[in-house]
Amino acid sequence: MKLDVATTCLVFPGQGSQFVGMGKELAQHHAAARRVFDQADGVLGIRLSGTMWEGPQAVLDDTINTQPALFVHSMAAMAVLQEMWGGGLPAYMAGHSLGELSAICASGGLDFEHALRLVRRRGELMKLAGERSPGRMAAILSLDTAVLGEICKQASTAAESVTVANDNCPGQVVISGAEAAVERAVTAAKGAGAKRAVTLAVSIAAHSPLMGSIQGEWDEAVDAAAFGPLRTSVIGNVTAEPLRDAEQAKTDLKAQMQSQVRWTETIQWLARAGIRRYIELGSGNVLSGLIRRIDKEASTLQLGTPQDVAALA
Repeated sequence: MKLDVATTCLVFPGQGSQFVGMGKELAQHHAAARRVFDQADGVLGIRLSGTMWEGPQAVLDDTINTQPALFVHSMAAMAVLQEMWGGGLPAYMAGHSLGELSAICASGGLDFEHALRLVRRRGELMKLAGERSPGRMAAILSLDTAVLGEICKQASTAAESVTVANDNCPGQVVISGAEAAVERAVTAAKGAGAKRAVTLAVSIAAHSPLMGSIQGEWDEAVDAAAFGPLRTSVIGNVTAEPLRDAEQAKTDLKAQMQSQVRWTETIQWLARAGIRRYIELGSGNVLSGLIRRIDKEASTLQLGTPQDVAALA
């Protein structure tokens, strides 16, 4: 396989892309991927691969397991891609929410073991935040982000806030916050012309001030991780601009816990930088669909299964 590194970006998915069986066939057909799964089981001291491949779905959907599962599948795909690509890296990488940690690891900013432990800690802390400060998230379709931001302001009170959590693509935005505030925002969004406005089956208000209860613990975890130089630029979720060194990466990861994932702006920045092809590494093709809605000139590929590998080759 030959790819133009100057016009290619690797992207890494976040929560919502998991499924029972994820990565199993890739490990069965590619020794490089199998080694990643084996290493992950050893680092965590649990058979994470068993949860990923055999379920049950409810256990996999527990964010403590979901986050490392998605990370490991992405890193297994990365190992296969590097074998195919000869170890080279493209000009840019980006990841959605959790996927930002995958991108930083793939860029060399964290080694696999330290990154996996940090991902696991992220899942533990976010679950704890949901217990300390229960909240809700909702997906809103066909409303402009600025309009929705104003709706969130009006739906918020001093005690109950709601905010834009994920600007996924034009017409698809996720809001997050206190349950009552989210319900008020959903009602207002429908009244403002949203095509759909539905609450999600989660009790964690990710990327909102409700994550504040674990912010200090998360900051400590990030500071304790052994970050190194990034070998290629990662576009930050918070800045929607390149993170060029370890300190910038740590700052973005900390701020991301309570900040909006600016995915639309991320892809717009990459388009201006000349990126024309995206390879989504890991589970599913959610990001590929979002990217095509943001940049209609972009081409997208996936790498998570042996069939994907064959198509790339």
